[in-house]
Amino acid sequence: MMLRHFGLATTLAATFALASPAHAVTELQWWHAMTGGNNDVVNKLAADFNASQSDYKVVPSFKGGYADTMNAGIAAFRAGNAPHIMQVFEVGTATMMSATGAIKPVYQLMKDAGEPFDPKAYLPTITGYYSTSKGEMLSFPFNSSSTVMWINKDELKKAGIAAIPKTWPEVFDAAKKLKAAGHATCGFSNAWASWVHIEQFSAWHNVAIGTKANGLDGFDTELKFNSPLHVKHLQNLIDLQKDKTYDYGGRANAGEARFGSGECAIFLTSSGYYGTAKGTAKFDFTSAPMPYYPDVAGAPQNSIIGGASLWVMGGKKPEEYKGVAKFFAFLSDTDRQAKLHQESGYLPITKAAYEKTKASGFYEKNPVLETPLKELTNKEPTANSRGLRFGNMVQMRDLWAEEMEAALAGKKTAKEALDAAVARGNAVLRTFEKTAK
Repeated sequence: MMLRHFGLATTLAATFALASPAHAVTELQWWHAMTGGNNDVVNKLAADFNASQSDYKVVPSFKGGYADTMNAGIAAFRAGNAPHIMQVFEVGTATMMSATGAIKPVYQLMKDAGEPFDPKAYLPTITGYYSTSKGEMLSFPFNSSSTVMWINKDELKKAGIAAIPKTWPEVFDAAKKLKAAGHATCGFSNAWASWVHIEQFSAWHNVAIGTKANGLDGFDTELKFNSPLHVKHLQNLIDLQKDKTYDYGGRANAGEARFGSGECAIFLTSSGYYGTAKGTAKFDFTSAPMPYYPDVAGAPQNSIIGGASLWVMGGKKPEEYKGVAKFFAFLSDTDRQAKLHQESGYLPITKAAYEKTKASGFYEKNPVLETPLKELTNKEPTANSRGLRFGNMVQMRDLWAEEMEAALAGKKTAKEALDAAVARGNAVLRTFEKTAK
């Protein structure tokens, strides 16, 4: 009889357990554009967050390149099934801002969720790119980088170049020596032409790319990068291109392989190239700050970031937003940011993570990873160096590169090319301004 009663009690307990609702886990969709090792980083961050608590589950999904991911996210929002978090490259910022109702600003998200959040805890040259003129963060910085100058130390030594060049005249002289020493096809080069020679060049010299703080203070901005300094710089590249002391490296980053192969001993591109350089270069290399013209007062100023940030999409439930806020707080943890920076090469987004890494002596053994941070924090950002926010930026970059290519091919003067790039870009901005309203 006792066994029968025990069996009945067990059956009833099991029935009640099945009838009781299980602990609900809220899924948070994260769409991203990271491949290879960077994809592994995304997956590990999500897995670590999921293991740290039991209320939320971040589900990462690769959606193609940066442009593909942004377009897919906007289309999904219009269809009513947007992800909670979407990774968007920095030049998509204006487009995301103009998508009325499509986003939940990060500063509002953190406030509503009651999560600790201090914008001043983050590196200002990173957050400034993704904030309003009042300092309100619109998106959450994730994988940030900047332009640096990669140096093949072995080849500089062979060419008799005693010191790594710091100024543009020194780069030009070093490139001539490298060419004479056997680098017949490339004294120096770069990837991401308009990013390096217009966007970063302007910020580093504290000259405007456009009005209204390069568009950060309003979509009614006008481009201004046809100044005498810009014209002088492009003319120098044109002159050096004639005998390949400088050799154009293309609009995107395909030319980076020319550094890894040893063909170009001086190469300007993203600090995010570190992982590839480490895996492919068979020589002693390092990175150095971007060069500057010493006759420009105040130069160098500070660099601006590349990379991407995380945008929170609109139309979600309060509980879902609470989970996203907890995930962003998780990502901001000092130890986690320091480790992520040291292992992946991403820039740390908080001041504390940077200081922790520096205090540990990490940069003494890995100086390459501090170069972009030194550039970004070189001086307090100005209206010319806080960042940029131009509509339809992807399209404009192609127009700018097209004009630069015409000049380098001898089809236009430097001034003609930059005047045309500015005029064509302004036409794009006016179209965007109308649609943004």
